[in-house]
Amino acid sequence: MEKSSSIKKDPSGAPERAVPLTRPAWIKIGLRDGFPICMGYFAVAFALGIEAKRVGLTAFQSFLMSTGMVASAGEFAALMLIESHAGVIEMITTCVIVNLRYFLMSCSLSQKLKSSTPTVHRFGVAYCITDEIFGLSSAVPGWLEPFYSYAITFISVAGWSGGTVMGVLVGNILPAAAVNALSVSLYGMFLAIIIPPARKDRFIGGLVLLSMAASWVFSVLPLTSGISSGFKVIILTIVLAAAAAVLKPVEEQAQEA
Repeated sequence: MEKSSSIKKDPSGAPERAVPLTRPAWIKIGLRDGFPICMGYFAVAFALGIEAKRVGLTAFQSFLMSTGMVASAGEFAALMLIESHAGVIEMITTCVIVNLRYFLMSCSLSQKLKSSTPTVHRFGVAYCITDEIFGLSSAVPGWLEPFYSYAITFISVAGWSGGTVMGVLVGNILPAAAVNALSVSLYGMFLAIIIPPARKDRFIGGLVLLSMAASWVFSVLPLTSGISSGFKVIILTIVLAAAAAVLKPVEEQAQEA
């Protein structure tokens, strides 16, 4: 059975020693880490299901859409196109553009996989990429165990697809205020991902703040406010990552096989 290494930390947060983890252990950790995502996804997908029902999709059709795409912006855009009776080519093109940031995330996350990782697992990890799952997977010390990402994805997509179906079936039972309140958990999870490394490294903390400011500027400038969210993320990621690489390059270190 394949094993990966994880850094065990004492209560103060200091690393003690490398502890080999088995695949079942990674799956257990992935399910644990993915539970908050599941809860947040369920709330957002519930609203998505209400919209899907409004445009005429059945619960099964909505389930297939959410399980296949797992992208809120892409799915809401698809529903708008369905309502306007857009063609298949237009729908595919729009969804690809909206979700282009996932191509960058795939390229980045591929560097965390061992060179011996089979192609089937590389495609599997590519399917698992969402903003939240990418954040957790990229934060893993050392090599990424694909089954860690699979476990996060399993429980997260269960919440996403289940929330969509429930939104279709039970409609507007929950008030909008309650659905919006539940979705706050996603923002809390994002903060839990970015705050620890930002506290350890002032450069990373400054880069996070700069990214937030740049994203806001892009949303208000006349020349960039009309750009799709996918392209905005790509542009900002390339520019800020390139600047960070020039200002503070990371020294190459050999990782354990």
